[in-house]
Amino acid sequence: MNRKLTDVFFKHLVSIVALFSVLALGAILLFVFAQGAMPFLTSTYSGVRLVAQRINEINVNGTTYIDHNTFIRIPKNTDFISIRFQEEVLEIKIDNNEKDPEKILSFTYNNEVNITYPESYVYTVSWPSVIQSLEKRIHIILPEPPYSPAKFLSGLEWRPDRDKVFGIFPMIVGTLLASFGAVLLGVPIALLCALFMAEFLKPKYASVIRSGVELLAGIPSVVYGFFGLMVIVPFVRTTFNIPSGNTLLSAIIVLALMILPTVITIAETSLRAVPLSVREASLSLGASKMQTSWRVVLPHANSGVIAGIILGISRAVGETMAVILVAGNSPHLTFNPLSSVRTLTSTIAMEMGYASGRHSEILFSIGVTLFAIILILNSFILWFRRRMEHTL
Repeated sequence: MNRKLTDVFFKHLVSIVALFSVLALGAILLFVFAQGAMPFLTSTYSGVRLVAQRINEINVNGTTYIDHNTFIRIPKNTDFISIRFQEEVLEIKIDNNEKDPEKILSFTYNNEVNITYPESYVYTVSWPSVIQSLEKRIHIILPEPPYSPAKFLSGLEWRPDRDKVFGIFPMIVGTLLASFGAVLLGVPIALLCALFMAEFLKPKYASVIRSGVELLAGIPSVVYGFFGLMVIVPFVRTTFNIPSGNTLLSAIIVLALMILPTVITIAETSLRAVPLSVREASLSLGASKMQTSWRVVLPHANSGVIAGIILGISRAVGETMAVILVAGNSPHLTFNPLSSVRTLTSTIAMEMGYASGRHSEILFSIGVTLFAIILILNSFILWFRRRMEHTL
């Protein structure tokens, strides 16, 4: 009776834990996708915002703010703003129908002022002073309209600070080139190593090498990046006589080294799991050891081998720190392996710390794009595996 109650208790406990795990994962994915969709569906804010700098008391549209150090929010669709402090008067007319952010505002003032446009959708009005650091300033921040998904995915320029241009096509290309280059370089080497360890090497020596490979799989990516920065980057620079070795080729070599342990471990485990009877049947028909390994054992283990390749591709696509150190991080479209590139993950890692507003939302959208790329690649590989199994 007690054993039956224990079984029922653990059954329900496991069910509850699994349910909460699924719900938590779903909530995380929903949050990320919602954040990623926001820049394409909504404006950054509902109305104009003001920030007063070194102004103790200010009157905006009849409301007085004293020592106000946060945003002064103007209601949506307001077409006129009156600002007064001390003897200064600043009147701003807003054209809500204008699309060009540099023409949305027109100013009227009673004394000398400097009006600058430091970045898109931001104006700065300053009153000259003998000491520049004591200038009184008002920053006017306009709401940014929803960004175009087509411009986001196919744009060739990335200028988030000045012009609020967020084109990630060069980064998509850089990510795919670095990942596929690493797969083309690393996977054949990994499969040959796994085949050698599983079929030709004595078990005693194979266990030693297997332990070393598993140890390599646990090395942090920043260590691989540091190795690439100190060894591979100078090698590429010297070999090809170029100004900088931080190139796409360096990223490919580092990523290939990083996916080797993962692919070797999973592929070698799958090869060793092939029944001995399959090998004996092939050898009894007159096939050589190499023919048996390559044409019989490897096809029988294709499910595990493809799983290792999928994990290798996922690691290559999602790698961040090592790529930042060796790729050069230039957000320009290039197919030259000796040029600098930037990947999607590098952009998120380098800019998330200081991004705000639309820039921060776009970085979430890059994360969603990266998720979609990995999902598409893995789906294609799984479809290809099913087709191979059907053919065999």
